[in-house]
Amino acid sequence: MENAVDTATFLSDRGIEHVKIGVFDGDGIMRGKYLSRDKFLSALDKGIGFCDVILGWDSNDQLFDNVKYTGWHTAYPDAAVRILPATRREIPYEPKTALFLGEFAGGAEAICPRGTLRRVLERAAGLGYAVSAAAEFEFFMFEETSQSVRDKGYRHLKTMTPGSFGYSVLRSSVYAELYAEILALGQNMRFPIEGLHTETGPGVLEAALTYCEALEAADRAALFKTFMKVLAQRRGLMATFMAKWSNSVPGQSGHLHISLRNSDGASVFHDPTKPHDMSDAMRWFVGGQQALMPELLAMIACTVNSYSRLVPGFWAPTSATWGIENRTTALRVIRGGASGQRVEYRIAAADINPYIALAAAIGSGLWGIEHRIEPDAPIEGNAYDRSHPARRRLPATLSEAAGRLAASKAARALFGDAFVEHHAATREWEEREFRKAITDWELARYFEII
Repeated sequence: MENAVDTATFLSDRGIEHVKIGVFDGDGIMRGKYLSRDKFLSALDKGIGFCDVILGWDSNDQLFDNVKYTGWHTAYPDAAVRILPATRREIPYEPKTALFLGEFAGGAEAICPRGTLRRVLERAAGLGYAVSAAAEFEFFMFEETSQSVRDKGYRHLKTMTPGSFGYSVLRSSVYAELYAEILALGQNMRFPIEGLHTETGPGVLEAALTYCEALEAADRAALFKTFMKVLAQRRGLMATFMAKWSNSVPGQSGHLHISLRNSDGASVFHDPTKPHDMSDAMRWFVGGQQALMPELLAMIACTVNSYSRLVPGFWAPTSATWGIENRTTALRVIRGGASGQRVEYRIAAADINPYIALAAAIGSGLWGIEHRIEPDAPIEGNAYDRSHPARRRLPATLSEAAGRLAASKAARALFGDAFVEHHAATREWEEREFRKAITDWELARYFEII
């Protein structure tokens, strides 16, 4: 574990003059600033302050009017942030600059996304488990700029490549320099990519990040999303991680792979004497994920747009279901043997906040183990063609999901009252902001006829 002395030595040896500090807000957006090296070194032990508006506004910098933690009623003071030396990265295109992540401390720690995941992992450690995880993201690339998409009103956008061409060697070879730059960025910034290919859809790629300890996995996922956008825009392109940007193409997944190990490093999930090689602990883990998914959905499907993806027939689950190697279910058990037995949390889209989504996916599984929750029978075949019990139905809107989260006793036990109330309020705000908009669909539907 890197300490302040190690960090100071690194900065001196590399000639680092400025440090970029970043924290992730409730929407998974990286907020940060540059510090001089001396200012940064003085903050290593005592921390640094960020205006707590970071936890009091939405992705469009609009102020929440329904949260307790911060607002005009508190006058937006600084929130304490602890610097995390072990998160150090170098940014290839910013010489003499290093990047460090921070985590909210003090009163803000209870609602900090990263802190919430850390507490879930401490719960796992208390049960004798270490958690490994990895994220894989689908994202669309466009031959657009941040100005051109606005000038076009986000209509008639030009994708980087035309047509649907999944796993295309042609496309990846034509764009070999871009692929090489993406892979190199992952290596250089310590979010290594173990798989990268085209997906089905115009201009869509999929990147699978290498698995590791779960808190590091969340850091990697959040940094990948941030710096993939940076890389694209520096090349005159744009990357989007919306759950669904067009009605004519499938949504974009952000699947999460999760496994548990014991103190000896052995798989907790693998038991070759049990059906499907699933240990009792894995079966209960899946049972907890299935049981709590409808209550925790606002922690995973966190935007209004998320619910445009959750429709039948578009490679996205619509009920809290599970199966063995079944890509039509919300939870996919992967029989990977002693080294790779894991569960894929497929309800997640590319728009997730990785910290909050992993907290929900892991926390609900631990709750299942603690309460020995038995899952339903695994789904065989197409889960979309089946009817499912009402208790497995997922909320259909962000507002409904936020209400389910706020009322969840299990969520409060797992994540704390402060986090649940704050996150539910911010999701209610998000839906309320959407209700103020007049959509193209409404104009086309009603303008002349009604």
